[in-house]
Amino acid sequence: MKSFSALVAAIGLVAQVSAHYVWPQLISDGTTTAEWDYVRQSNNWQTLNPMTDVTSSDVRCYDSAESDTSSTLSVAAGSTIGFTVSGNPANLYHPGVVNVYMAQAPSGTDVADFDGSGDVWFKVYEISAVTDGGSTITFPATGMSSVNFPVPSETPTGQYIVRIEHIALHVASTYGGAQFYIACGQVEVTDGGSGTPGPLVAFPGAYTGYEPGILININYPIPANYTQPGPAVWPAA
Repeated sequence: MKSFSALVAAIGLVAQVSAHYVWPQLISDGTTTAEWDYVRQSNNWQTLNPMTDVTSSDVRCYDSAESDTSSTLSVAAGSTIGFTVSGNPANLYHPGVVNVYMAQAPSGTDVADFDGSGDVWFKVYEISAVTDGGSTITFPATGMSSVNFPVPSETPTGQYIVRIEHIALHVASTYGGAQFYIACGQVEVTDGGSGTPGPLVAFPGAYTGYEPGILININYPIPANYTQPGPAVWPAA
């Protein structure tokens, strides 16, 4: 009986982590860093489970249960960086969209000591859905094993949290159904520009969970269009 119970527990654990994932590594200059060296270890680094409560402070970096010891990676403004995906499987298995935000640490504050509270976050990159008026909806991020994006050349020199999220929408037809896979890296932007990032939003606060791009049935009826959650990407194209 014990063996049977252990088998049931093991099957349950496999089901729990199946098709879930984390973002443990930064990519810079084509080099992938070691896991959790420059990315704050997230609460789900073992379980791989998503977070679903957009009103929780964990919607920032999903790291409330971990003692962060991450280092800060130097990256040049205008360069391309990224995050890798690790999980079961090691790609963005679920249909969904990607957003990347940055938040500058206040002057005199080391980014390692900055929790990202307040209206400090600006969006620098997104991968949305593709629709055609109601016949089909596709998600270009699906299957990606890493996501790369530019640090805007206009970004002022300084230390930043870089926050990535994949919003999985396969069971998002009820409130709280959307799954957020979140991680935060730490970077120091060098050779920066003189831009003024914005609009600025707070986490929690940027999402209510009722946005049409978060509370959505992607299966039936097929959405005629899709509205990406969050503010516009900075700088404007």
